[in-house]
Amino acid sequence: MNVPRSEHPKPQFERKNWMTLNGEWDFCIDNGRSGPARGLQSDFASYDRKILVPFCPQSALSGVEIKDFLYGVWYHRTVELTDEQISGRTVLHIGAADFRTTVYVNGEEAGVHVGGYVSFSFDISAFVKAGVNEIAVFCEDDERNPHIPRGKQSEEYHSHGCDYTRTTGIWQSVWLEFTPKTYIRSVRFYPDVNTSSLTAVFSLCGHADLTLKALYDGREVGAVSVPNAGGSETVTLPLSETHLWEVGQGRLYDLELTFGEDLVDSYFGLRQVQMDGYRFLLNGKSVFQRLVLDQGFYPDGIYTAPSDEALHGDVLLSKKLGFNGARLHQKVFEERFLYHCDREGYLVWGEYPNWGLDHSRPDSIYTFLPEWTAELERDFNHPSIIGWCPFNETWNVGGRQQFDPLLNLVYRTTKAVDVTRPCIDTSGNYHVETDIFDMHDYEQDVAVFSETQRLFRDEDKIRNFCADRQTYTKGLPVFYSEYGGIKWAKQTENSATSWGYGNAPKTEEEFKVRYKGLTDALLDNPKVFGFCYTQLTDIEQEQNGCYYYDRSPKFDSEFFYQVNSRKAAIED
Repeated sequence: MNVPRSEHPKPQFERKNWMTLNGEWDFCIDNGRSGPARGLQSDFASYDRKILVPFCPQSALSGVEIKDFLYGVWYHRTVELTDEQISGRTVLHIGAADFRTTVYVNGEEAGVHVGGYVSFSFDISAFVKAGVNEIAVFCEDDERNPHIPRGKQSEEYHSHGCDYTRTTGIWQSVWLEFTPKTYIRSVRFYPDVNTSSLTAVFSLCGHADLTLKALYDGREVGAVSVPNAGGSETVTLPLSETHLWEVGQGRLYDLELTFGEDLVDSYFGLRQVQMDGYRFLLNGKSVFQRLVLDQGFYPDGIYTAPSDEALHGDVLLSKKLGFNGARLHQKVFEERFLYHCDREGYLVWGEYPNWGLDHSRPDSIYTFLPEWTAELERDFNHPSIIGWCPFNETWNVGGRQQFDPLLNLVYRTTKAVDVTRPCIDTSGNYHVETDIFDMHDYEQDVAVFSETQRLFRDEDKIRNFCADRQTYTKGLPVFYSEYGGIKWAKQTENSATSWGYGNAPKTEEEFKVRYKGLTDALLDNPKVFGFCYTQLTDIEQEQNGCYYYDRSPKFDSEFFYQVNSRKAAIED
């Protein structure tokens, strides 16, 4: 059978010696989570189903399609390895699995990971052997547990409002990687547009000669070597050609990283992001962020795109409408998606799916911070990511307000991990400490919305819906990170129960007048550096997308393109 999603999952850190483990696995449900006691890590006779990895069991593509709550699920497969493959390190990677994952190799526990969204790996060299190896994976989840972030997964049996079908267990690619015992652990890239150079900070295991070589369009444009490198090494590479990463123009440099026998292929973009007063600067130029809310759901794969082409396709669909980027909303998107954003010169905000986590409790930090910092580390090198947003709309929980020191600590940790990008502490509300004052405004009346923009533009009177809980500081950059959300549903028997913001327009012309009026008001405000329209596609019952859920168009794309792409008042 064809193996789904067989492309390399980490195109920015790719070794040649790897093996996909996507495809058919044995599968069973363990809602009592008693599997370890019953020996399911080594007794595979109880696995009564098959599943197609990397698709979650709630999805049609998985072949299971059970949409009820799943509290425990097990996976099993065999893999045959050679003496040559296991002569160095053997590493098992899982792109993402929700929520607590335990991996067993040949009946022994090889590692535990907590968190449902970020990639993780285990060195399983001590557990594998030449010949047939048994791999079992146990995932535990509970969308109603206040210590478990769920993002937009429904905590009720049915999808409702802006919460959708749940995802349990493995939902991104699984693969094996074979490395030498002396290897590159990680690397961080710091491009400098002013000097046309790249500084790379390596974390290395062992000692060997280190070489960093850059190529552009196949031409070598720089190389530097460090003899007998080890531990942490900082290397600066001057570039003989300057090609800036810009909106719509990825212009990526390829990189070859060599450390002894370890060879890693990578890439980077030469770009700089800054905030300057009200302006967002890309390479020193004021750029208006024309973003769309992208939640990364698919009708047949739920959290998982059916193909790499589908991931790339969503970026192209957005650009076709005149958007130049997206808020990647309430989900950590897979690295293949970010790769396509990097290639396309597509601006994105990295976000964490905090909904479901009780942010009124100080001890939520123990669930949140480890995975959030792992996301910052994993995605630091992607030029497409131009900002971070750890929280979204921190509404009261059971009548309790958010614990402000929690948000403050997460913001300051974000800035400590990454000084190169701005950070929004909590999108929409309630701001505690932030680089940007962003707002969510779903006003549907164009006249009212336009007047709010005039009052801010001319009189510095900002429409702060949450003035009792957050204060706007004059001069802070302003971003309308959610607006619009205009409902337009197909006329079916279920259209009356579909969901969107405000009163739905009755005609196509009414929709277009409203969309253009709301968008024009933001483009014409010289104190607003960007907008984010809700949303790219419909998702299940929420039908306020620019496209239907199946990615078919609602209206002529040229209409959206003409409205979105005209020059904004704040742009150079």
